[in-house]
Amino acid sequence: MTIDQIQDEIIEEFSEVDDWMDRYAMIIDLGNSLPPIDNAYKTPQHLIEGCQSRVWLNAEEHDGHVFYTADSDAIIVKGIISLLIKVLNGHTPDEILGSDLYFIDRIGLAENLSPTRSNGLLAMVKQMRLYALALKARHDLENK
Repeated sequence: MTIDQIQDEIIEEFSEVDDWMDRYAMIIDLGNSLPPIDNAYKTPQHLIEGCQSRVWLNAEEHDGHVFYTADSDAIIVKGIISLLIKVLNGHTPDEILGSDLYFIDRIGLAENLSPTRSNGLLAMVKQMRLYALALKARHDLENK
């Protein structure tokens, strides 16, 4: 599936739920289903700067595709990073870098987060894109 197809699925899932408390519950459930990150990545260099909560993120490249693992000490934030992983995981760096993450606005996520959580969301997206860019650069260097 493309990044846009995954986003459209998420938008459809969230459109079936009107109440934001129920949407938060959906986000928390997504966070609870996030596979655990290896403790080796729960280090300061894997913490995302700009998040009020602690969020650890790692990215690896396999066969030209980026795969993320993450964890957070806050249940809502863990759900948010799991949504981002659901959308971007398994795609090429170019697909990730060229993506418009429109689902964030369409499901009302940004407008229903506190200002500090919104800043954290932007920091998570930025870090995921930076990992994709770094993995692309490394891949390009290795294949010269």
